[in-house]
Amino acid sequence: MIQTQVKPPRGGAHRRPFKLDGLVAKLISSPRNPAAIFVNPWEIEMKRRHFVGLTLAIICALQSVPFAGPKPSRDQQIAQAAEALRAKLVEQRRDFHMHPELSNREERTSRIVAEKLRALGLDEVKTGVGRYGVVALLKGSKPGPVVAVRADMDALPIQETIDVPYKSLTPGVKHACGHDVHTTVELGVAEVLSKMRDQIAGSIKFIFQPAEEGAPSGEEGGASLMIKEGALDNPRPQAIFGLHTAGVEVGQIGYQSGPAMASSDKFTITIRGKKSHGAVPQGGIDAVVVAAECVTALQTIRSRRTDPLEPLVITVGMINGGVRNNIIADEVKMEGTMRTLNEDVRTRSKELMRQTLASITSAYDARFELSFDDSNPVTYNDPQLVEKTLPTIRRLVGDANVLSLKPFMPAEDFSYYQKVIPGFFYFLGVGNKAKGLMPAWHTAEFDVDEESLVVGVKVMANVLLDYLDRHAPGR
Repeated sequence: MIQTQVKPPRGGAHRRPFKLDGLVAKLISSPRNPAAIFVNPWEIEMKRRHFVGLTLAIICALQSVPFAGPKPSRDQQIAQAAEALRAKLVEQRRDFHMHPELSNREERTSRIVAEKLRALGLDEVKTGVGRYGVVALLKGSKPGPVVAVRADMDALPIQETIDVPYKSLTPGVKHACGHDVHTTVELGVAEVLSKMRDQIAGSIKFIFQPAEEGAPSGEEGGASLMIKEGALDNPRPQAIFGLHTAGVEVGQIGYQSGPAMASSDKFTITIRGKKSHGAVPQGGIDAVVVAAECVTALQTIRSRRTDPLEPLVITVGMINGGVRNNIIADEVKMEGTMRTLNEDVRTRSKELMRQTLASITSAYDARFELSFDDSNPVTYNDPQLVEKTLPTIRRLVGDANVLSLKPFMPAEDFSYYQKVIPGFFYFLGVGNKAKGLMPAWHTAEFDVDEESLVVGVKVMANVLLDYLDRHAPGR
């Protein structure tokens, strides 16, 4: 042990030996006299306090610096981005709702969509596809396939009756089927993913479609015209996704595997008879009586000539005929719709309608004309695509919030895309019983819980990226 002498403080304290560990003594000993040096304990204490203070200062400084932690997962990134867009999504949906436009007349909506997509820097933005359709492409930084997502933009000829700040400003026109939500969600998805190119393995084609509700008489429109004018070409997507509002609770997602929505065939029937005085019916052929027989007989196609387990609806919604109360009508025109969930049943029912009308009119010596137009195929969700996509949806909203729904008898022209490539059309919950929101399509009271906008963006963005990941080169 080395002995050192302690230098007393000013004041004359006596000197006494102060022993230090050999190693410490070597570290602090004077090179000239390593065996005996003077150490001031107050200097040591001050250095110790300085060291402790410096250490505490460093610790405090480190605590004040935000801790980066692990990088957020992609799900978290998308959720945060969607949440950050909440106010913008609500504002955009309300703007579309206040300025609804009918089928093939979506000039303002189309222009806003195209402007926003260009501002986001998407690689290609094409306008005028299928009249007012917009098609845009977002290319990722990694190689991979192409996937598409579609939203419809048109409104309905319905007068708004609800008193809300975003009430329709266009008399007699309203977004009563949620297309304002569909368009807003797809724009939100485009904004989120445009900032995540480094995580996109392939490309995403955004399709904004006019005239889903049906083009005006004498005009082409909707999905069939979009496809005809190249919406699915250059590049061709491997699959397509779409969503629709539904009355289930906000936060829930509904789906069907296989048939999701019915086919629709608008039909027009013209019954031709012969005029006569109303008091002399035997001199004419009463088209009204023949039409009445036809309406009744057409219902037997469903009740007696079709498998009861196969859904089928034949509705005659309009009957017009006659010119005066005392004249036997020589012509009656009827319009209606036929819905099925099976293409074979659809084909067979058309044949049975023609056969039934021929038999009834022949019995009365009358004639008929039958035509079908404004038709949509069955909306058919590819079972394999559904199976592969459901884990993504369940991961995002939870198993309890993913609902297997029965098919709907209303129709959707999304079905035309599914005739070309596999597609999955699912349902976004927009209802909220606690707020009194139980939306029914095509009604004057239709409205949605706007929380669904954030949910819609989050789910669809992940669905698209997960699909590309599953089909990336080398997977």
